[in-house]
Amino acid sequence: MPKLKILKLEIWTKLKLGLDGAAGDPSTEAPNVAWTSDFHEPTAHEGIAWSSHEPAPLVREGRWSRRHSVLLATPKTRSFKVSATSIEANNFALTGVVFQPFEEIKKEYLAVPITPNVSMARQTYSDECEATINEQINVEYNASYVYHALFAYFDRDNVALKGLAKFFKESSEEERGHAEKLMEYQNIRGGRVKLHSILMPSSEFDHVEKGDALYAMELALSLEKIVNEKLLNLQSVADRHNDPQMTHFIESEFLTDQVESIKKISEYVAQLRRVGKGHGVWHFDQMLLHEGDAA
Repeated sequence: MPKLKILKLEIWTKLKLGLDGAAGDPSTEAPNVAWTSDFHEPTAHEGIAWSSHEPAPLVREGRWSRRHSVLLATPKTRSFKVSATSIEANNFALTGVVFQPFEEIKKEYLAVPITPNVSMARQTYSDECEATINEQINVEYNASYVYHALFAYFDRDNVALKGLAKFFKESSEEERGHAEKLMEYQNIRGGRVKLHSILMPSSEFDHVEKGDALYAMELALSLEKIVNEKLLNLQSVADRHNDPQMTHFIESEFLTDQVESIKKISEYVAQLRRVGKGHGVWHFDQMLLHEGDAA
C-alpha cells in the first residue's frame, strides 16, 4: 500500500478553491501560503482524505478571522488535487490583529515609572484635578472645625442644649469623613495629599436678636451652601479635563447628600424662626436630641 504524502497548508489569506476542486501549483496559489510535507499510511478510501489539527476556519463576511492549518492527504504517486466546498472570494485583504498588547505597551506614556516618589497608578489625572481635590479636602476640614466649635459651645454647662450639641458633633464627624474620603480618592488616582492650614473658628455664637440656636443653624446653612458650591466647582474641573471617573465619584458620593443636608437644615431654620428665642428652643433641642431613637 503506497504511503500518502501529507501536505500541511497554513493559510494567512483567502485561498480560492474552484467548484471542481482543482488547485494550481501551491507555490503560486498565494504569497502567504506555507506548505510542509510528511508521510502517512493511507486510509481505507483512495484519493483525497481531509484531516485537520484545528477546528474549521471561521469566516465572517469573506474574511479569515485567524490563521488555520489544513492537512491535505494525497497519494505520493498522484498529482496534487483538492476537493472541498467552494469558498466565496472577495476583495477584502487581511488587515491583521486589531489590538496588539505587546506593541501598545511600548508607548512612552504607558511606561511604568521607576522613580520612587512617582505614582505608578496615576493615569489621565490632571494636575488641576489633583490640586482641586486638595482644596476640597481643606474646605471639608474647615467645615468640620466650625461644626466642632458649635458642638463645644452648645455642650457648655451654661448653655446645655444637648440636642444641638449632638447635631453639630455629628455634622463635624460627617465633614471630616468627607475629607478622609477625598484623601483616599486622591491616593487611588495617584495624586498627593497636601493639607492646607485651617482657620480658627469663633467660640461664641450667641446673637442678641436671633439667639444662639437660630444664629448657629443659619451659619450651618450658609456653610453647607458654600461646601456645595465648592463641590460643583470640583465637578466642573473634572468635566473640563474629561475625567468621567472623577465626575462620577463627586456626583455619587457627595452632591446628593449635600443637597439633602441643605434641605434639612433649611427646615430647621424655618422651625427656629417660628419658635423664637424662648421656651420653643428647648422643645426644638429635645427633638434633635431624641431624633433617631425610635429607629
